[in-house]
Amino acid sequence: MLFRKKMEHCCQYCIHSTALDEDTVLCCKKGIRSCSGKCYRFHYDPCKRIPPKQKALDFSQYEEYDYSL
Repeated sequence: MLFRKKMEHCCQYCIHSTALDEDTVLCCKKGIRSCSGKCYRFHYDPCKRIPPKQKALDFSQYEEYDYSL
């Protein structure tokens, strides 16, 4: 998913953009734009994509006996 060939165009992940805040980016080609904006100059930068955090593991189902040798 991170390195898909056909990535949906989104200014947030473009090589030409720099994040200003959570909702806007500064594009060197088009100026200030929203993160969800699109244009034909889009080039995907995989380093700008932040993967979702993993869920914390639930160890409450185990007892002390499960950890002893």
